[in-house]
Amino acid sequence: MEWLNDNTQAISAVASICTLFVWIFYAQLLYNGYVRQRRPRVIINRGKGIGVDAICLISNMSSEAIYIQHLVAALHTQKGSYSLDVVEYQQHRGEEQREAQQKGEPQETSYRTHQGPLASGDYLNIQSFGDIVNQVKEYWEIDDKQLQEQNIQLEIRVIAIYGSEDMPTGASRTFNLDLNASPNHQLIPASVDTDRLNSRGQRKRVLEWAKEIETHKAR
Repeated sequence: MEWLNDNTQAISAVASICTLFVWIFYAQLLYNGYVRQRRPRVIINRGKGIGVDAICLISNMSSEAIYIQHLVAALHTQKGSYSLDVVEYQQHRGEEQREAQQKGEPQETSYRTHQGPLASGDYLNIQSFGDIVNQVKEYWEIDDKQLQEQNIQLEIRVIAIYGSEDMPTGASRTFNLDLNASPNHQLIPASVDTDRLNSRGQRKRVLEWAKEIETHKAR
């Protein structure tokens, strides 16, 4: 007791310092939880169907809405990579298309866009993976034989604006593509999860993607 009485001030100072460290620890936990919650989370996945007939789904699991700016499909082959912004595309009208084919009349097309806000917890049905591959193929006039080769990958990139942040955020997922395989093995994800591009360096890369798209459209 005498020792405690003699060292009361020192013990009090040590206790105060320990309490301060505990509060700093909990504050760090709260801050990390807040940052993690505020971080945009976009998931790219396969939906209904198998193989290239499966639907490509973009889901927004962020705490707030995001604005879809670009959806890029990049086809990586042995001869090079071919990318295309598929946020907008031509869509033939089903019944009118069949009637026009029967009558020998020109087919009417309508334009559809995926550009715009996507609410938290909502998802976007782009197209089937096969339609996306065909779009890239037709735009770049890729030979069918080139698509029959091995080690072909289809990368889906999302370029979006999140909240009031100045730089765009992004997400990317790559699928191994084998058109010669059975439907169950035509389209296999190269990774378990979608790559989130949220860090400053990654966002600079996303910004470069967006600049490349705008430059290509301006030509």
